Amino acid sequence: MIYYKTDDEIELMRMSCTLLSKTLAHVASLLKPGITGLEVDRAAEVFIRDHDGAIPGFKGLYGFPGTLCISTNAAVVHGIPTNREFEEDDIVSIDCGVLMNEFYGDSAYTFAFNGISDEIEKLLSVTKKALYLGIDQARVGNRVGDIGYSIQDFAEKQHGFGVVRDLVGHGLGKDLHESPEVPNYGKRGRGVQLKDGLVIAIEPMINLGNKAVKKAPDGTILSKDNMPSAHYEHTIAVRTDGPDILSNHEWVEEEIKKNSEIRQIE
Repeated sequence: MIYYKTDDEIELMRMSCTLLSKTLAHVASLLKPGITGLEVDRAAEVFIRDHDGAIPGFKGLYGFPGTLCISTNAAVVHGIPTNREFEEDDIVSIDCGVLMNEFYGDSAYTFAFNGISDEIEKLLSVTKKALYLGIDQARVGNRVGDIGYSIQDFAEKQHGFGVVRDLVGHGLGKDLHESPEVPNYGKRGRGVQLKDGLVIAIEPMINLGNKAVKKAPDGTILSKDNMPSAHYEHTIAVRTDGPDILSNHEWVEEEIKKNSEIRQIE
């Protein structure tokens, strides 16, 4: 069952996405080599709960212990915050969810410290661009396959990176995961047709090596070849006049510009 949202419900979801985007921006202001995932996670939880009625969307869901999914280097998604200190050559994917006014928001951003290689910087840049290519296809009358095709064609066929198949984007609303699934691969003209009021999370997960993944004992999803992986995500609403991005990475990138410990990814 696909639940299409009313204009009022989309505005409530925009509020959730606004708070989670500001949370990711707050995280961006804190990141530096030597800080731990647990420290960042605690700061994010305090930031979210400081807003009346808002709670972390991930904490306790499916048994997850953290406010943030913090996935470092070869971790694709679902990384658990730990006491490990971040290092100068790490990339850190941070996925945040907020539940507010009964509706979820969901967004992710991969941060890079200054010691990363040019090859890894390219991975992040391609994944970030692939996200927006996918979003551009989220238009009334198009199909889910158009989104996946645009991401796969750019990241895999044009740049040779591995597009993860085992994990996909999704609808969301009063539940974090709703129908339809939104794969980052596919064929044009295939899949569920996109209609006005559909709200989906588009989230390319792209590996430097091949597409295969494995699951660690704690539930973290890792690239099978232990090569780095990047992850960017927006919540968007399909509208008659085009895709409406409800989350906001501009605030995150404003904080990155102020933080000399983090590399800006174009």
